[in-house]
Amino acid sequence: MIRKARKEDIQRIIELLHQVNMVHHVLRPDLFKPYTTKYNEQELEAMFQDDSKPIFVFDDNGVSGYAFCQVTEVKNNQLLEDIKTLYIDDICVDEKARGQHVGKTLYEYVRDYARSIGCNNITLNVWEGNEPALQFYRNMGMQVQKTTMEAPLTHSS
Repeated sequence: MIRKARKEDIQRIIELLHQVNMVHHVLRPDLFKPYTTKYNEQELEAMFQDDSKPIFVFDDNGVSGYAFCQVTEVKNNQLLEDIKTLYIDDICVDEKARGQHVGKTLYEYVRDYARSIGCNNITLNVWEGNEPALQFYRNMGMQVQKTTMEAPLTHSS
């Protein structure tokens, strides 16, 4: 069911990237452009070759979800302890497959993968106002590590 993404998955992943982008555009149209994607076909192909950026897909007679991951390590830092982190850059479940435990299955697979490669933790970002995502990650046992804040500035002429 869960496997690494392959070249033949690119078109389906692009479709899912569009779904994620529209969720973000509706939430924050001041930041996210409509009808575009975070990655293009060439960028996805390059990522498939990069072991530090695994992409996993949920495939049950077709890809219905994905998890883009990035493995980072801090070593010998003056301030920070040594740590290996799996960052979930993007996770998506097709809107038609929601409620069928695709997201939970993907998350648990990523968690187990992170453990298997010696990661100390999993991190990700969630946009404020994306309550379904926040609730999902809380249900998966995640907690707030840090908060990014903003102060929008209006430009006067």
